[in-house]
Amino acid sequence: MTTAYLNRIATAVPPNDVHEAFVGFADRLLKDKRGHAAFRRMARRGQIDHRWSCLAASGASSGSALDDEGFYAFGNFPSTADRMRRYEIEAPALASRAVEALEIEDPGNLTHLIVISCTGLSAPGVDFELIRRFGLVPSIERTVVGFMGCYAAINGLKLARHIVRSEPQSRVLLVSLELCTLHLQESGDLEQVLTFMIFGDGCAAALVTAEPHGFALDAFHAVLVPQTAEHITWNIGDLGFDMVLSGAVPAGIAEGLRAGTARMLLDRAVGEFDLWAVHPGGRSVLDAVETALELPDKALAPSREVLRCYGNMSSATILFVLEAMLRDDHAGKNGCAMAFGPGLVAETMLFSAAA
Repeated sequence: MTTAYLNRIATAVPPNDVHEAFVGFADRLLKDKRGHAAFRRMARRGQIDHRWSCLAASGASSGSALDDEGFYAFGNFPSTADRMRRYEIEAPALASRAVEALEIEDPGNLTHLIVISCTGLSAPGVDFELIRRFGLVPSIERTVVGFMGCYAAINGLKLARHIVRSEPQSRVLLVSLELCTLHLQESGDLEQVLTFMIFGDGCAAALVTAEPHGFALDAFHAVLVPQTAEHITWNIGDLGFDMVLSGAVPAGIAEGLRAGTARMLLDRAVGEFDLWAVHPGGRSVLDAVETALELPDKALAPSREVLRCYGNMSSATILFVLEAMLRDDHAGKNGCAMAFGPGLVAETMLFSAAA
């Protein structure tokens, strides 16, 4: 059976570092002292230094809008239609930057295009714009993976693997694009406000082929944690996509991993894996994975560094972690990637570095 390889990854983020401004915005939404105290404590412990947005933050911390265009004007947040119009402008530009950085020698030889996005919808969409901008063959086979949340890129890689294993000459371009900052909500609910503290925008482009370099995509497995469906919710409302991460998410992930580790690792021991690419859904999520799997110190260093530099970019984030690993020589090493999302589900991927 043909082996599919994740040959390389390139990443891109918008130019605006908005973390401090967004933390200030979230703090302003809370009206009671206890909420302020809890939020500030969590913000200090979040281990995020930077988040990037297609919107430029306003320089005035006490102004009438969060951003300098007034997109998020207090008391008059944009409708879902307004947010989707902005997505249609910003998404193709950011996706193009990531694909350009991938430096594909002959884009016309690409056979499949997978676009992943959970933060915007339009048709014709980003896939058609990439075909136009990069001269891809009009008959390229297109698939869009949407609204699966932070684990969507693992499913995209799974699909790319199926394609290459069934058609070994395939060259699959995978693009994971998220504009999370288009979905801020004007809410005084502490749990929802804490959600705003971690999300940012980002895009990753990847090439998957049968050429034996990069990471071999060895196996995939999903772990569904029973009775946790309400821990992560992601719904479309009149004022954008409404996400809430429950404070119970880290415990739910830990429970699921403890119960499902043997199946997830194909009955291999945790110690047999050298590389751990874990979706940094937040500091507490990484801590929960580290504790549940009894991982050694520094095992999640790449994930923690991505969290520090970019925050949580939903589906694109796990590809940022894998990109950091691909920069180093890990020949012959085995790895496990995992990401978490609505369900509550842990989607996992076993991989190995080509010799």
